[in-house]
Amino acid sequence: MQVKNVMTTQPQYLKDNVTIREAALTMRNNKSGFEPLTDANKVTGVITDRDVTVRAVAEGKSLDDKASSIATERVLYTYQDEDIESVVQNMVEQKVQRLLVLNDRENKDLVGVVTLGDIANHCETPQLAEKIVKASRTYS
Repeated sequence: MQVKNVMTTQPQYLKDNVTIREAALTMRNNKSGFEPLTDANKVTGVITDRDVTVRAVAEGKSLDDKASSIATERVLYTYQDEDIESVVQNMVEQKVQRLLVLNDRENKDLVGVVTLGDIANHCETPQLAEKIVKASRTYS
């Protein structure tokens, strides 16, 4: 099975100049824990609910600071035609539970987001289930 069969399509985007508060409100309203930040349609980073907690609240940042100040700039991604087992292995190695999904290696247009939950909902083998459990344990 390929990523395009399990991913969430048409992900929400936030401009990279939004505040931490605006990013948190968007995550709450979208019932998500992850939002890509963009500048002129280029992904400049990603912000997670964990970033809000660990990098903003715990460090005493103002919720009016820019979300980009706490975002992860190293954007991890996969391609929509990748096999989901290799994507789970990538998540284990990178210690993440979500990846942006690009259409192909040539155009690199953002077409979705894939999470361990998306993959778990389509799990077809005990071996894949075991990899998903391993991936979820590596996230800190």
